[in-house]
Amino acid sequence: MATLEEKLIALGLQKKRTIPDNQMAVVGVAQAGVICAINILGKPPADELVQMDVLEDKLRGEMMNLQHGSLFLQTPKIVADKDYSITANSKILVVTAGVGQQEGQNPLNLVQRNVSVLKFTIPQIVKYSTDCIIFVVFNPVDILTCVTWKLNGLPKHYVIGSGCNLYSARFHYFMAEKLGIHPSSCRGVSVWSRVNVTAVCLQELNPEMRTDNDSENWKEVHKMVVKSAYEVIKLKGYTSWATGLSAVDLIKSMLKIYPVLIQFFLSLLCILNTWGLTSVINWKLKDGEVAPLKKSPHTLWDIQKDLKDL
Repeated sequence: MATLEEKLIALGLQKKRTIPDNQMAVVGVAQAGVICAINILGKPPADELVQMDVLEDKLRGEMMNLQHGSLFLQTPKIVADKDYSITANSKILVVTAGVGQQEGQNPLNLVQRNVSVLKFTIPQIVKYSTDCIIFVVFNPVDILTCVTWKLNGLPKHYVIGSGCNLYSARFHYFMAEKLGIHPSSCRGVSVWSRVNVTAVCLQELNPEMRTDNDSENWKEVHKMVVKSAYEVIKLKGYTSWATGLSAVDLIKSMLKIYPVLIQFFLSLLCILNTWGLTSVINWKLKDGEVAPLKKSPHTLWDIQKDLKDL
């Protein structure tokens, strides 16, 4: 006798279960991981969400809590397990399982501890998903993205860090607050010659922007962007919401094959799509913008060269 499920399938009221085309996995159910999960479910690029963490009780509790709200979500299936095999055949794996930054702590001081986390996590991920895109969402993201690539054997365009998208969002927010407009009208990153509002270059309107002679003091906007995460950590103990929103914004863009700007190993502007990272954007910079860019790889390498067991 046919089961109720089989009868519903025969009536066309239920689809036969298949391997999902867009299975996504989130490794880590601390704050950033949960926020990523919620936003994946709320505006889904995925048709199945997998959660994985070694903290079994918390993992099961988070899974059940989300499952009970399935009526209000769009992703049809939510599963979780402490065994990495649950992540098998994932299209994108979001890794949030690092040690969090504490108040007053420089993110670069987290490197060796989080490298140890990655040394265990990444081989397990690749064991079960041999053709996945790995998305790194914890600090210091430039260095840990590079470490992830070294550990997994995947092509480097399959390993992506989340960092610059969030800093750009913070920059847009503070710029919009200063100008009294919505952040969506602002465009640009820390290259001031490229900052614009609805295609109007701000530096053309204010040639002294961010110089010592700038009467509008745009240097202060840069300072607020740099210290904003530290301020949030001081007030609530960790960053989470903006991190998760930013990460899922990039993931959704990738699966919709829509180009976005992001940081990849060296804070360069890149284009992402469903195959990962496809190209680096080459911008012509002004003289004062070249020196900071050249300084960045030396800063990162000074830390990476001393990492152990890589």
